[in-house]
This record gives sequence, structure tokens and C-alpha cells, in this order.
Amino acid sequence: MPIVIDKDIPAYSILGAEKIFVMEKDRASTQDIRPIEIALLNLMPTKVETETQFMRLLSNSPLQVNITLVHTRSYRSKNTEAEYLDRFYKSFDEIKGRRFDGMIVTGAPVETMDFSEVAYWDELREIFDFTKTNVTSTIFICWGAMAALNYFYGIPKHNLKEKLFGVYAHRRTVSDRPEPLMRGISDEFHMPHSRHATILKKDVAKHPELKILATSKKAGATIIASADYRQVFVMGHMEYDRDTLKKEYERDLKKGLPIQKPFCYFADDTCKKVNMNWSSSANLFYNNWLNYCVYQVTPYTL
Repeated sequence: MPIVIDKDIPAYSILGAEKIFVMEKDRASTQDIRPIEIALLNLMPTKVETETQFMRLLSNSPLQVNITLVHTRSYRSKNTEAEYLDRFYKSFDEIKGRRFDGMIVTGAPVETMDFSEVAYWDELREIFDFTKTNVTSTIFICWGAMAALNYFYGIPKHNLKEKLFGVYAHRRTVSDRPEPLMRGISDEFHMPHSRHATILKKDVAKHPELKILATSKKAGATIIASADYRQVFVMGHMEYDRDTLKKEYERDLKKGLPIQKPFCYFADDTCKKVNMNWSSSANLFYNNWLNYCVYQVTPYTL
């Protein structure tokens, strides 16, 4: 089944060229199918790239998925034209009266700042409260995960001495019960990370209502979920494209910033070829989320 998006948004032609089944809204409205409603709160400055990455993952499902792109009203991205946001995005004020089957809150390049210093922190707390009452299940990504864990559970964020940057091996947590989010994912899998802060496994372990589903020797506790799966926290970036870390690395080099080559990422010394080894687990993870945490538990009438 297709993902339903505006035919004029860049992701429509990008995904179409990849032979991914996308459908414009006019055609979708004629089908007698109750689509899954997903909101994407995009806090990243690279709006088009980020929205396309998540749409690609959400499209690889037998479900019809409606995407609503959301931005904060209290802070407007300087990297995205206002016309683009006005055309394709909704402000939180415009959607806070609605209900959604699922929501994704992205990361943001503000990891080293105290939460209270972030320009849109008050609005984000309002959105976090909204997810508890108006959303069946929410995935929080990277800094978004750190912010949500701090807001909901008081778990502190710790700045790192060096940027955690690269593709790291992860292990699934052994459990007596099957974990629907991790179904089909190998015991060892890989995930990209790009962040200057982290949370500690011992702080998460203090909360019995949370379970750690995957850990990494270098990246720590990386996939965490509430017992009812209404909250899912992912510290890395399963959604990243093959060249996302390469672009970040070249960008920082150009700016003269201190940056190491991304760990276990480049396939040779030329720093041109990339060993992409996380896409299969990413697709499985988001399919599992849509199926087990959203579709099978969300009410038919939102």
C-alpha cells in the first residue's frame, strides 16, 4: 500500500523514481480505506532530506499512511524557506486539536545546550503532553529522545567529550517475552549515530516502566520503550541515507571543525565508498512499529 503525500513535495518525485509506491491525496481520498495518520515533527534544519528519509521508511509497509509534516511556531528554521514551510507544513497550533495514530519527533542540532535554553523548549513540552493524549505511539529520535526522556522521566542528558559519530554495532536485549518492535532484527545489527550528548543506561534502569531493547558498547542504551509501546526512544539514526554521515563529515571539514572520520562507515581510504549495513534493520524496525505499536492497537475512529 502507498504512502500518501502532496504530489508537489520533493519526496514525491524522489520516492517515485525509486519505484516506491506513493499516492497523491486526491487519488487516496477516493479509496474506501481508513489510512494510518502519522505526524512528523521535523526539528532538523535539513527539512527536505529528513522528511524524505522518514517517508521512505514509512512507505515500505502494506498500510496506507497519511503524513502530516509539523514545525514549531516558536522557532522557524533559517535553512528552509518560509514559503516551503507554509506550503507543506502545519504548525502545532493547527494540529493540536487532531488525533494521530503515530508521531515521530526528530532530533535537532542542539545537544550541548541545556533543554531550557532551546528556543522552542516550552512549545516542545506542550507537544510532549499532546503525544500522551492524542497519539497512539510516538518515536522520539536522538536529541528528541533525550529531551523526551528528561521531560517524562527526569533522565539527565550528559555532554560527550568527543562527538559520537559513525556506524556502531548493537545487540538486542535478551528477554523471556517476544519484543514486537525487534521482530526479525538480528541479534547484532548496526545503526548510525551523530551526536554530542548521551543518556546513561543506569539512569534508564531506575525506571521499571521503561525497557531497554538494544544496547551498544560504544553508543550505550540506544532503543528504549515504555511497557505499552506508546513511547519509543531511539538514540541513533536508522533513517539515515547512505551518504548522510559523509555529507556531515565533509561539511565539518569545510568549516574547519574538529571531526574524526565516521567510525566503521567508509569502505575504503578514499572516503568516497560507504558500507551501508543498517537499512534492512531500519525497514524492519519501522514496519514493526507501524504494525504492532500503531495499526493493531489504534482505534478505528480517531
